[in-house]
Amino acid sequence: MIVQKDFLNKLKDFGLNSYESKLWTALLSRGVSTAGELSDIANVPRSRSYDVLESLEKKGFIIMKLGKPIKYIAVPPEEVLERVKKKVIVESDAQTKQLETLRGSEILKELSLLHSQGVELVEPTDLSGALKGRSNLYNHLESMIKSAESTVEIMTTTEGLIRKAETLKSFFQKAKERKVRVRIAAPLTKEAEKAVKELKNFVEIRHTDNIKARFCIIDGKQVTFMLLDDAEVHPTYDSGVWVNTPFFSSALKQMFDTEWKAMKPLEVKQ
Repeated sequence: MIVQKDFLNKLKDFGLNSYESKLWTALLSRGVSTAGELSDIANVPRSRSYDVLESLEKKGFIIMKLGKPIKYIAVPPEEVLERVKKKVIVESDAQTKQLETLRGSEILKELSLLHSQGVELVEPTDLSGALKGRSNLYNHLESMIKSAESTVEIMTTTEGLIRKAETLKSFFQKAKERKVRVRIAAPLTKEAEKAVKELKNFVEIRHTDNIKARFCIIDGKQVTFMLLDDAEVHPTYDSGVWVNTPFFSSALKQMFDTEWKAMKPLEVKQ
């Protein structure tokens, strides 16, 4: 039995390695079979077949049939999917509970103390870094917004405003609850109408069409600015730079404040 390599690679989503994928698909094609037969069909060394089949049995992908010679029965893929899903949920819940136990623990306090002491020894100009990939950029923006004490200023594109409504809405809401002023400037086109409605209760939004930039300023002390046009770059290759320097950040904030006064108040443009 010849199974395409790309197909076997996709079975990694089920939590299977190469040998497990080959033997499982071989058994699916036969329904019931012995380890030796499966080894020949799947081109898996016989010395490994029994161990791999035992692993598949523990994972719930196959059932060992009683009798001699020992044969194996394939579990229907739909049932396997449900079992894998259930396992992922259980493991995720267990890991979440384990991480929650660390909150307020002595080890977390010690790690936080170690970090704060270390930061005090670092020059502000050294607290900077490059961010690659849009998911990493947004994870960093979340951290910045959560740390904000007074102000958050964001300049973005229409597409950027839509993304922020989808991923950062709850963080803007919590920022408002902390009395943090959040302002966003972006081209308010028809496409952004839904995003504006979702954010307007937590964020001050104004329309701009003469500035094309992507950045976020926190408390006039730190800033993250994106280097590329999000309309021309794949999310995987999006990139930005984070700097923690009040000198540069406050200057950029002053320029934002000046432009903000000239921007049109919230209004969706056609």
